[in-house]
Amino acid sequence: MNETAEVSNVIAERLHLATGFLSSERDWVVQRLAALGTRLRSFRDTQIDLEISLKERHGSGQQVTLECWISRTPRMHLVATSTARELAAAVNEVRDDLIRQVDDAKTRTEPRNGHVRRPPQYPADQS
Repeated sequence: MNETAEVSNVIAERLHLATGFLSSERDWVVQRLAALGTRLRSFRDTQIDLEISLKERHGSGQQVTLECWISRTPRMHLVATSTARELAAAVNEVRDDLIRQVDDAKTRTEPRNGHVRRPPQYPADQS
């Protein structure tokens, strides 16, 4: 299986469509969120739970919310919201915001500058 299909499977397997989305829209939503899967691949599939919801579809107060729970120590709960009037734009906006949040969370939990500390190198004795 190629990497793109594996990434999409993570989203498809772990995404729960909550209030406001129809089950017939599932494939469309999974495709829209596929870019998020590349950021989440550093976690085991079982560590990730995703939920997307939509309030007041086509209304002036339409709001899309994407939540991500990552089970690790400590457990992370990331939330992205959008009030964009067009549904596709709103889903893209919450995806991009959650990508940013995942990147920020990874940066905070990784070693400083992403480098492993190495012992100092001493010049050889010239006796």
